Parts: sequence; C-alpha cells; structure tokens
Amino acid sequence: MTAFIEAASPHVMNTYGRVPIALARGQGCRVWDVNGKEYLDGLGGIAVNTLGHNHPQLVPALQHQISQIMHSSNYYHVPLQETLAAKLVELSGMTNVFFCNSGLEANEAALKIARKYGVDKGIAKPEIVVYEKAFHGRSIATMSATGNPKIHNGFGPLVEGFVRVPLNDIEAIKQATEGNPNVVAVFFETIQGEGGINPMRVEYLQQLRKLCDERGWLMMIDEVQCGMGRTGKWFAHQWAGIVPDVMPLAKGLGSGVPIGAVVAGPKAANVLQPGNHGTTFGGNPLAMRAGVETIRIMEEDGLLHNAATVGEHLKAALVRELGSLPGVKEVRGQGLMLGVELDKPCGVLVAQAAEAGLLLSVTADKVIRLVPALILSTAEADEIVAKLVPLVKALLAE
Repeated sequence: MTAFIEAASPHVMNTYGRVPIALARGQGCRVWDVNGKEYLDGLGGIAVNTLGHNHPQLVPALQHQISQIMHSSNYYHVPLQETLAAKLVELSGMTNVFFCNSGLEANEAALKIARKYGVDKGIAKPEIVVYEKAFHGRSIATMSATGNPKIHNGFGPLVEGFVRVPLNDIEAIKQATEGNPNVVAVFFETIQGEGGINPMRVEYLQQLRKLCDERGWLMMIDEVQCGMGRTGKWFAHQWAGIVPDVMPLAKGLGSGVPIGAVVAGPKAANVLQPGNHGTTFGGNPLAMRAGVETIRIMEEDGLLHNAATVGEHLKAALVRELGSLPGVKEVRGQGLMLGVELDKPCGVLVAQAAEAGLLLSVTADKVIRLVPALILSTAEADEIVAKLVPLVKALLAE
C-alpha cells in the first residue's frame, strides 16, 4: 500500500483504526491522497458527501456564505434556518425542525423528546423500544439505545429506559411491551447502517405505524444514514408510505458541512419549549446554507432518480458477480446504500480495496458497505464492481 503514515499521530487521540492514507483533494466521485494516488470513493465520507467532492455549485455558495456570516447565535433569528426548515417540512410531510450539528445530537434530542412526551403524560419513567443491531451514536444515551455490545463495553452503567426487540417481527414488539404502561416511543433506523445494512420491511413499517397510533407512542425514525435521497426517496421510510412523528437527520444533509436536524410532526413538535434543549453551533448560517444548497442541487439534478437507478444497476451487478458464490450470504440494501454480507470477517478488504483504488468500509465485521455520492454514474458503479469483485473472490478462496 502507498502509505504516508506508519503509526498513529502522537498528538491525535487514538480512537480510530485508520487506513494509512491521507486524502488531499477530491473531484466528483474521485479523491487523491497526498502522494497523488487516485481512488474511486465508494464510501462518500460514510454517506455524507451527497454531491461528491468540489461540486461546482455548492463550493461557490459556501464561499459566498463564509464571506457574509458563518456563525451568529441562537439568541437571534437565523433566516436560513427557516428556509431549510420549510423545505424539510415540505419534503417530509411533518411540521417543525430543530437544528443541531450531528446525527448523534439529533438522536439525543429525539430521546429527550420521547422522555418529555412521556413525562408530560404523567409517566414518571418513560421507556423507549429500540432494536437489536441498531446504531444511534456514541454518547451515553445514544450508545445505550445502540444494540452493539462492543460499543457498550467499558462505558457502563448504561442509561435505563430501553426495551430491545428484534427486527421485522411485529409479534415480538407486542410481546415485549405487553402490559407495560411506560412505553412512549419506538426508535429505529429504516435501514440499519452500522449494524450491517439491515432493512426494515415495508409491511413491518406499516404495522409499526399502526401499533404506534393504537398505543399513543411516538414513531421515531433515525434517517441519519439512510435519509436524504440515498435510497431513491428523500427518506427511506417513504417507500412504506408512512410518516413518522420524529425524524433525526444528519450526514448527507450538508454534503460535508457538519449538520444535524430533528424533524417533528404534530404529536412531537411542541414537546420541547424554550429552556428544554439548545445548542451553540446548531443551525449556524454556514450549515444552513449547505443544507439549502444541497437540496436545491439534488432537485435540479434529479439525484433521487439517479440514486435509485444507479443503485439498482450497482446492486444487480453485485448480485450477478457475487451473489451465487459460496461464502456470499446476501447482497442487500436500496439505492446507493448497499451491503454485501460474507460468511467470514472481511475487514482486511478496506485496506486491500484502497490499494486497488477503491474506498469502502466494512461494518458488522462481515458486511462490505457501499454508500457513495448520489452523483455516481453507471460507469463508476461498474468500476466499483470491477475493483471489488476480484478482492472478494480472493478473500473467499483463502
């Protein structure tokens, strides 16, 4: 491998198992490291770089915003917050938005909404249903909602108030909550990202919406990774024709500028009042401009359609080349959020793919994750397959 770093920096906290390359610049779906080596970016900053790198409309818009005002404070009105909030309300069919800086913060705010929603109804110890294999963040509360013991290890005691259930099993959630008056919300990812690209089935989502309505629960859908057009609709749950009560967003909303949002419907929109929650940087003018411009460009360039059609092409190619191989358990996902599950750990593929000029990740130990920019072309999708397939075949032959 073309390595520029042989060991971890002595000054940066050692919290990441990094591939020893450093990226210097990007253009479209391609990036170059400090040594000039080129890579096709199949990771998109982990589903963040919606418009790819150095987009010819986004960059000048951000430069203009920086020249005007980058940060003020939520003591004052920020007009771009209203612009972006109005657009998110329009796209989601919901009513109000709170802006923050990340997916973790959006999920944390969602958990606070659920708890206060319960307390306001007279429930002293509200409980929230969460899922096996879920990932909602690494704060103490979002980590507790996460369904991965590796994330929990060393950080106990966990926050109480979560009821964990398996995916896609409506009877399991009914049984787990039977006779429990403290349950106030259900919290889940439409397609689990870090958990291994695990989709919720359409019929399950519809059953869950019905159950929440019957029991007065908030349906809270974490669209941090699977939202913002990644599956071919603005939000992945829209394939099921449902509307949640609370929807955290982040990642692709700002095309690389840190941003988070919690979109709420009528049942949840007025739970938080002045003094209940806040943020210093959240909703700053630069992040808001990034969100406004990202959505505008996505609409003008038809990127939802592109994500759906190129994603379908990429998935079909992966199924054709890998689907029948012994050792390949499943190719799954939707749009440009795809996973290839093997029957053995495959973390070595991250470095091997980088050596071959392809950036990707491995999640849940055995799942190759592809979440490229939504501008990906069919030719670039074919290039991903051409670079990846030989590596997978070689690994499975070991």
